[in-house]
Amino acid sequence: MKRLALGFAAICCVAIAPALAQQATPAPDALARSVTDEVLALLRADKEIQSGNIKKVVELVDRKVLPHFDFTRMTQLAAGRHWLQASPDQQKGLVNEFRALLVQTYAATFAAYRDQKIEYRPLRAESTDTEVVVKSLIHQSGGKPVTVDYKMRRTDAGWKVYDVVVGDLSLVQSYRGTFNSEVQKGGVDGLVKALAAKNRQLNAEPQAARK
Repeated sequence: MKRLALGFAAICCVAIAPALAQQATPAPDALARSVTDEVLALLRADKEIQSGNIKKVVELVDRKVLPHFDFTRMTQLAAGRHWLQASPDQQKGLVNEFRALLVQTYAATFAAYRDQKIEYRPLRAESTDTEVVVKSLIHQSGGKPVTVDYKMRRTDAGWKVYDVVVGDLSLVQSYRGTFNSEVQKGGVDGLVKALAAKNRQLNAEPQAARK
């Protein structure tokens, strides 16, 4: 990209940048497959992760997986009507704490990875669609395949995941009841505090386990 910029006048770079960005945006199923393949390859190759180093798994998930998630949209859906009642600062706190919770959730999932095979189904979508569902199957020895569907939406930054459905259980919907209960007990601030407390607990558990 630097060589291209040096070779053309600035005005030409500005003119072609949108077209290049559009061409570089991968299809949602290709994005899901490439991210999964990269993460699984890193899991297999890292001896510290294989030996149970949760901190390294958290770092891997945070760096490679979660940039492809739309946490604001996920938090909006999980909070439901309470999202509109929250102030901008409360909304920011909810998104930050929910993101941190999902980091821990996915880290635990990847830490339990033992060479399961992941199969992506053909994507049924039109080029004009702004929301799609990328379907996959996780094959594990001695058990039935588990369906994992990624609900994705097109954004200015590319395709982003806003919900994950494992079997028939939606990640967003599974948290909606908990969010609602916490808001009823202590308002939106109470929900933020409850999520923060859960994150502190999860962060402490790996440290305690190593002692």
